[in-house]
Amino acid sequence: MVAIAYTVAFEGVEGRLVEVQCSVAPGLPAFSIVGLPDKAVSEARERVRAAFTALSIAMPSKKITVNLSPADIPKEGSHFDLPIALSILAELGILPAESLAGVVALGELSLDGRLAPVIGALPAAMTAAEDERALICPEQCGAEAAWVGAVPVFAAAQLRQVIDHLSERAPLPCASPGAISDAAPRGDLRDVRGQERAKRALEIAAAGRHHILLVGPPGAGKSMLAQRLPGLMPPLTPAEALETAMIHSLAGLLKDGGIPRHAPYRDPHHTASMAAIVGGGRGAKPGEISLAHNGVLFLDELPEFSRPVLETLRQPIETGEVVVARANAHIRYPCRFLLVAAANPCRCGHLADPARACARVPGCGEDYLGRISGPLMDRFDLRIEIPAVGLNALDLPPAGKSSAEAAQQIAAARSLQYQRFSDLEPGGTLRCNADAPPAILDRIATPDPEGRDLIRRAADRFGLTARGYHRILRTARTIADLAGSEQLRSDHIAEAIAFRLPFISGG
Repeated sequence: MVAIAYTVAFEGVEGRLVEVQCSVAPGLPAFSIVGLPDKAVSEARERVRAAFTALSIAMPSKKITVNLSPADIPKEGSHFDLPIALSILAELGILPAESLAGVVALGELSLDGRLAPVIGALPAAMTAAEDERALICPEQCGAEAAWVGAVPVFAAAQLRQVIDHLSERAPLPCASPGAISDAAPRGDLRDVRGQERAKRALEIAAAGRHHILLVGPPGAGKSMLAQRLPGLMPPLTPAEALETAMIHSLAGLLKDGGIPRHAPYRDPHHTASMAAIVGGGRGAKPGEISLAHNGVLFLDELPEFSRPVLETLRQPIETGEVVVARANAHIRYPCRFLLVAAANPCRCGHLADPARACARVPGCGEDYLGRISGPLMDRFDLRIEIPAVGLNALDLPPAGKSSAEAAQQIAAARSLQYQRFSDLEPGGTLRCNADAPPAILDRIATPDPEGRDLIRRAADRFGLTARGYHRILRTARTIADLAGSEQLRSDHIAEAIAFRLPFISGG
């Protein structure tokens, strides 16, 4: 007889059901785990032995074989401890074998029988719901997994509680979802003195999810502006929040089982590796671009990132997803983010200041910004030169809109976009103007005659690529939405073109 428990193996944000089959047969005492386990899964033997000893359960002096099926899928993580222990207990007759048929289990065992938290409880609950099974997980993971709602979630602090639950001696209560996390935005727009044109660009970027590049001398406020962008973006929809939370669950970033409703903000250092940015490494984990899904990815000192890392961003920016391809895995992660990049105009940072610039002006600026390839530069809808702020401007009272006032206008513009795309493609995935393909763009962003003439002259004058042409139309559509205008006018086109002018050469 073979006892079977169920757990999950993760393939990106998707969970795949795994049968944990246990056989106890006569022979020399041994405990083997097969089915492509990694080091953490193989070490489950010792944790299970110690946990059984703590519960006064004797391991039989026989040959114990645990098979993780399907055997051709890599099994990674310590969450296999609990289902392995349950399959052994069922094979020994301590648990009724039928009690494991309707549950998916995951959890790491401590040596004293306690259940330690593991990553991936939310996607595991999704997998259990799709297979119409309940989920048993560590106590600290219950609030996170309970957000799925379509599946009973039982959270236990110890292995003993799981045994009592499955034996129906002391059933566990269903876990409740954690609190919705609404973190305060990082500062207010009015904290930034001057830079009114840059603030306007931030509003447009947030309203349509347009990528933005900020170029200016050190201390001009580029980082301050980027940090205030999440506070301008509307709260995540329930679907977006669940998408984002599943990725963060795999990365172990969800705190106290709470689901964040604010846009995530990621700001990796320029020394980050390619695997850290796009995903990969051990287990093909999600990278920063996926952790910023539905939020903001801020790359400060953009030219200082390695060239291969920057070039890997080009395809995810266009497609909204990244495939991490390895010899034993092809993992797909969503990564629809708003890219904000900041750069100094040259290595010394004072290209426009004759008194402080180095002797290599202007060649140093061309060399420095030349590290950003033309195809990547072409993907920025908004390119803003940030001037230095004088000391006199710092003494002036705050001016312009607050983040709350700007966020209201941005939310209204986003609402127009949601409704427009829902009417065009009911049940589709389009959410923002930046997502609109050319076929849709022709229907929603048709400029008036003056605007059409203006963009044609700009295309001839600056040699716009087809991508640059469509990006200007998308930006102009967002500008019109912020103004509450259904018609795309020439002034909307002119402003969109102006935000590409500083670095428009090449598209």
